Amino acid sequence: MQASTAKKLAPLARGALGLALVFAPMVVAAMENPHKAPRGPSPTLQRLLADMAAKPQKPVRKTLIWSGSDIDGDGAPDFANPTGGAPRGHDEFGDGQFGARRDGGAREHEGVDYVAKAGQDVQAPISGYVTKIGYAYAGSSDLKFVEISNPALGYVARAFYVTPGVEVGQTVRLGETIGRVESLQRHYPGITNHVHLEVMEPGGERVNAAALIVKKLVVQA
Repeated sequence: MQASTAKKLAPLARGALGLALVFAPMVVAAMENPHKAPRGPSPTLQRLLADMAAKPQKPVRKTLIWSGSDIDGDGAPDFANPTGGAPRGHDEFGDGQFGARRDGGAREHEGVDYVAKAGQDVQAPISGYVTKIGYAYAGSSDLKFVEISNPALGYVARAFYVTPGVEVGQTVRLGETIGRVESLQRHYPGITNHVHLEVMEPGGERVNAAALIVKKLVVQA
C-alpha cells in the first residue's frame, strides 16, 4: 500500500476500531442470549459516539527547519543558516556545495553557498566578535565579507557577498542581522544570488558548513 493511501485510510481505521470497541460487548451479549433482543447503546455511549463523529481529527503539521549543531553541549545551537535558504545547486557557474570543483578542478570550493535574494537580511552564522570586514576579491571593493570569531568555541565564520551592518570589534549573537545580501549579477550575470559561508574549526581548517547546519522535519500538533 502506498504511503499516501495509508495516510488517507488511517482516520477511517481509527474510527472503525472505536466502533468495534463500543459494539463488541453487545455482540457478545446477543450471542450468549440469542432470544433476547439486543439493546442499543446507553445514553453515555450515544454521547460518546456523537462526540467522536462531530469532533474532527486535528491535522498533524510537518515543518522543515534549519537546525545548527550544538558543539559545546549546552543544549543550544551554535550555528545558524545565514539566509534561511537551501544550499545553492548547479548553475552555469558551478555548484555551491563544499568541495565542489573550481577552475577546472585546480581547486575546491571552500564554503557552502546559501541561496538568497539581493537586499535581504543576513544572519550571524555564529556568535562572537566581528574580527574582520574584508573584500571578497582583490582589486574589487563592491563585494565584501564579514568575519566573526567565537573564542569560546574556537570557530571562525566568514559570510561573503554581504553589505556589512556591523563594525570590527562589535559583539554579535547567533542569528542577529549583520548586513544585507549583495547582488552578484555584475560579476556573474545569471548566477544564483547567494551568501558564501566559510567555517573554520580550531586550528584554521575549513569544514563543511552543511554538516553543521542541517534541515530537520519537525512535527507540530
